[in-house]
Amino acid sequence: MHEMRRRDFLRYGAGSGLALMSSRLLTGCGAPMPYIPVPTDRPWDDDAEVAAVRGTDLYNMTRAVLETVGGIDSIIHPGETVFIKPNLGGLDFMPQNVFTTGESAKVEIIAVVAEECLKAGAGKVIIGEGGQIPTFSWENAVTLDGSTNLATEARRLDAAYPGRITLVCLEAESPTWDAIPSPRTDLGHIYVSSHVTQADRVISIAPLKSHRWTYLTGAMKNFVGTASLKRHSTIPFSRSRLHSAAGGVTQCFLDIVHTVQPDLAIIDGSIGCEGNGPHVAPFWGKTVDIRDRLGEWFLLAGTDAAAVDATAARIIGLDPEAVPCLQQAYEQGIGQIYQERITLRGVRLDDLKMDWLLADHTAGFDQAFLPTILTGLAKLVGIW
Repeated sequence: MHEMRRRDFLRYGAGSGLALMSSRLLTGCGAPMPYIPVPTDRPWDDDAEVAAVRGTDLYNMTRAVLETVGGIDSIIHPGETVFIKPNLGGLDFMPQNVFTTGESAKVEIIAVVAEECLKAGAGKVIIGEGGQIPTFSWENAVTLDGSTNLATEARRLDAAYPGRITLVCLEAESPTWDAIPSPRTDLGHIYVSSHVTQADRVISIAPLKSHRWTYLTGAMKNFVGTASLKRHSTIPFSRSRLHSAAGGVTQCFLDIVHTVQPDLAIIDGSIGCEGNGPHVAPFWGKTVDIRDRLGEWFLLAGTDAAAVDATAARIIGLDPEAVPCLQQAYEQGIGQIYQERITLRGVRLDDLKMDWLLADHTAGFDQAFLPTILTGLAKLVGIW
């Protein structure tokens, strides 16, 4: 069923004659029009399990949470191509170390997941991100202690598993862009990197962050970075067409998740971003070292991305039923969000809940001001 939904569904969708409607530009303020219901949508009706671990060593924690979720061997099979999608959205775009500020998934976690996939016999492991600029330096993806980076880790793994690991800047290095169906928006389809759509297994790794437009950034929203920047942009450094589509960026990333069906979702609860994320900047989000709140860091993992995100929402004080992306994920048959149907293994939920400054999503945002913000950020890093 999984293989059908990822590869074959793309072919069916491409020939289905879904109408391509014009998306609206980002102008003025106010929310986009609601998403377009699909008559065949049915609420998710399966139970879910989410693994949780606590600690202060991200390398050991990552291995432990993979074991708690059932072991990487239960997800990755010999010879398969694995695509790992870490949230690195601010890398080389924000004028700061986006790992120590909490804006990006930690390199320690990414490196361990990649190595465990290779140990399980993966034929190829691709670590890829679209980000907010076409290319970025993997040397700048550094561990929290600065001792290594993803480029160095990829070379280390390549020496042990020759020709089986690749780092990819999706915007510049995608062989093709597959048009996946987006029937719940007025876009008709969304262009997603073939590195993602053609992978046998897909893993999402995202830091714990609140978000000024989508309430939280989790394993599902992470897939915005798999969509083409150029093809969905009307202004620099933004997939603005996704934000202005019917249902907004929320429905766009849910349509991507609906097709891609990630096999594993991991939430990085080490250093995150509270308030008006997803970036740390004046009037935006604030860095949180979760050790200051809980005494330790934590990781969540599970095969149901909606359940993992819903658990993360509860940890920071959000009701999943009041978070549009979570409620829609449930209604559209993507995953489970109800606490009584999610079994948390390893750590009690009450031992993870903490104070968290939520995003002020009710205040709205003048989208006409977005180009000014983006241009200012670009000037800070010297790329505009």
